[in-house]
Amino acid sequence: MAPYHIRKYRESDRQRVLDLYSQGMTEHVPITYHHILKLPRTQVVLLGVPLALFLGSGSWLLALVASLALLAALRFLAKYPWNQHVVKFSHTDMSDISKTYLSKRGSCFWVAESEGQVVGMVAALPAEEPTLRKKQVELFHLSVASECRGQGIAKALVRTLLQFARDQGYSAVVLATSMLQVSALALYESMGFQKRHHYFPDLSWALIAIPEVELIYWLPSAQVSQGVQERGEV
Repeated sequence: MAPYHIRKYRESDRQRVLDLYSQGMTEHVPITYHHILKLPRTQVVLLGVPLALFLGSGSWLLALVASLALLAALRFLAKYPWNQHVVKFSHTDMSDISKTYLSKRGSCFWVAESEGQVVGMVAALPAEEPTLRKKQVELFHLSVASECRGQGIAKALVRTLLQFARDQGYSAVVLATSMLQVSALALYESMGFQKRHHYFPDLSWALIAIPEVELIYWLPSAQVSQGVQERGEV
C-alpha cells in the first residue's frame, strides 16, 4: 500500500480534483442503467413497444430497431442525473473551490495525496438552512480514485472532517447520497452515521426511482445533550 497523507486543498490541485469528481460520477452510470432495466415499468415498455410495432406492421426489423432505440434512450437516461450533478457543482461550489471552502470559518476542503498525486477528496460547508448554519456542517464530494480504494483513504478523509466539525463547535455532520451508492452508505453507517429520510431531489431521480438518503452523525457533545433531552421528555 502506497503511503498517503491528507492536507488542505491548493489551487494547483484544481484540475485533478475536478477530474476525480467527474470520474466518480461517471462510475455510477452502469449500475444506474441496470437498475432502470430492472424496473417493472421499463420492462413493460421494452416488451410492449416492439411487440405493438411488430403486430401493427409485421416487421421484425422495425421491432428490433425500436428495441435498440429504447435501450439507447435508457442509457442516456441513466447518464443524465450524474451529468447534471457534474454540471451543477462545476458552476456552483466547485467553480472556485478556494473561495467557497477556504475563505470562511466553518468550511474546508481536503485532499488525500499519494506519491505526489491527489487520490481522494472531501469537503465541508455549513448547512444551507440559516437556523442550522452554526449547528450542522454538510459533507460534500467524498471521492477516492478507483485504483486507491480499499486502503482506508475514504475513512481517513471522513475522520478528518469529523474532527474539524468538533473543533469548529458543530453539533452534527449531515450528508446526502443516493441509494445506489451501496459502498458509500455502508462506509458512513460503519462510522456511526444514521439514516434520517429518503427523498427525490428532482424529477429526473423520481423518474428512474432512485431516492437520495440523508444521513446524520451526532457529535459526542450533541449526543449527550440529545440523551438528556430525551430522558427529560420521558
